[in-house]
Amino acid sequence: MHSDPAVHEMNPKEFVFESMNLQVGIRLQFITYRRLKPVQYFSTLIGYIKDDYLIVKMPMENGAPIGLVEGERVTIRVFSGVNVCSFACTVERIFGRPLLYVHLSFPTAIQGTSLRTAMRVKVDLPARITAATADATALACTLANISVSGARIETHHSLVQDIGEMLLEFTLAPPPEHHPVSVRARAAIRNINTVRVEPGEADVFAYGLQFIDLDPNHFMLLQNLTYEALLADRQKIV
Repeated sequence: MHSDPAVHEMNPKEFVFESMNLQVGIRLQFITYRRLKPVQYFSTLIGYIKDDYLIVKMPMENGAPIGLVEGERVTIRVFSGVNVCSFACTVERIFGRPLLYVHLSFPTAIQGTSLRTAMRVKVDLPARITAATADATALACTLANISVSGARIETHHSLVQDIGEMLLEFTLAPPPEHHPVSVRARAAIRNINTVRVEPGEADVFAYGLQFIDLDPNHFMLLQNLTYEALLADRQKIV
């Protein structure tokens, strides 16, 4: 039996509720089982009463709250630190418009797995790479994947591996607001490959970069990008 290569998880283990360190506003994956296959939605933690119930926002679909019934079984999945935890709940009470929140039974059994901290996320973003010298020229490149520890860029320009420190610049638009955030990261080239191209086309070079002293805010941004990919589309995980 093959494990999911996209997630790089270790064996599940039991977690206690406090170890998840859930904060109000944390994003949740909300899974229902009313159709032939489980359906995944997104929700947000509003609060909880220990050993009594959780309060979460009503998941939405196409701008409308999904239909839930009291007594329905659901699964909640949440990312906390480098762990992904999941637990079963029952819908205890539904509050419709204008409140749109749900009381869920307090979890009695929590399963969790540890994730590789430097998981890479597939992206396709324009970027610029510059040698860290005063007279260096910025070169256009494409950001192919990224993690909290480094990135892969592709470009028609040939870079020298021992050129020293580089500066990678790109823009992310993280959910939920999707406001553009400019990232400037110091990096060093760790490996070089040539990407296969069609005959007659210019060579494309792929460079593996390792970040150097990544800004803590940018670290959190990239960590959240990884979690969002795990929630929404695991195929993006390298």
